[in-house]
Amino acid sequence: MALDLQPPPTRPPARRLADERPPGIIADRAFRWLTLVAGMLVLVVLGLILYSTTQQAWPVFQAEGLDFIFKNDWNPAAQSFGAASFVYGTLAISVIALLLAVPISLGIALFVTEVAPRRLRRPVVYALDLLATIPSVVFGLWGLYVFAPAVLGLYQNLADMFHGVPIVGALLNGTPVSARSFMTAGVILAIMVVPIITSISREVFATTPVAQKEAALALGATRWEMIRGAVLPHGRSGVTSAVLIGLGRAIGETIAVVLLIGSLPNQITAQLFNPGDSMSSVIINQFGEAVGTQRAALIGLGVLLFVITLIVGVIARAIIAGSDRRLGIPSR
Repeated sequence: MALDLQPPPTRPPARRLADERPPGIIADRAFRWLTLVAGMLVLVVLGLILYSTTQQAWPVFQAEGLDFIFKNDWNPAAQSFGAASFVYGTLAISVIALLLAVPISLGIALFVTEVAPRRLRRPVVYALDLLATIPSVVFGLWGLYVFAPAVLGLYQNLADMFHGVPIVGALLNGTPVSARSFMTAGVILAIMVVPIITSISREVFATTPVAQKEAALALGATRWEMIRGAVLPHGRSGVTSAVLIGLGRAIGETIAVVLLIGSLPNQITAQLFNPGDSMSSVIINQFGEAVGTQRAALIGLGVLLFVITLIVGVIARAIIAGSDRRLGIPSR
């Protein structure tokens, strides 16, 4: 019996109607518009916040002009408002916090991801997560009643030890030395931002391709050389973001700073053991009783905080973009 080896007849492809759309195109378009609206909503909210606060602070900007930022004279009784000392205090304690927190945070992140045995990693991560959930008022009260009295003697010893030493003697000094000072506020802020910087850095370091680390070790690199050559370059952008997020937390922190900085206005000094004031703390201390121009001046301090935060974000993006260009990573 002969076999029929001819292929079965094929049907001609059905013609797609003119108004027929590919499957899923409506859902794709809806998702695209939804994400666009969500992204624009953030910008709209930020713009409205900036507009409304600037509008309420406009009387002090009209009265003081740029002197509101650069003048060191905050005297509500004389209707004179200069925020230079508060800007200085905010930046001073934030820089102290970062100088203390960044090395510790990176060390913890590298220890957890590259050095610690598996049975030790989870308790360390849980401890960091728990530390990040503690309210700032708890840090402030602990710093006020436990930490500050304990370090007052240390401050005095450091001031005596480095008295007369150029630069260092001017920094580690006070007239007189005070437990509630720039240094105390900066140390407590450092404790508060360590979990934030550590958590983000740890996640970034964990994304380093295993092949890169194994290739470095196979070429004879030590553990530190592998970290320096493979892990740190890969996580440079993420670490920069983590540091800037920690800086934003330090700049905007209020309750702990109010309790620990000493609340002394018009204080611009290099002596870190002296009391001072910050933008957020003066807003908390004076806003309840402020009226008229003083109230506008306090809202103006909030506008300055907002602008400083935006500047920090722009600088962070510039640093990350430069790092990506050096590493050959496409711009995002």
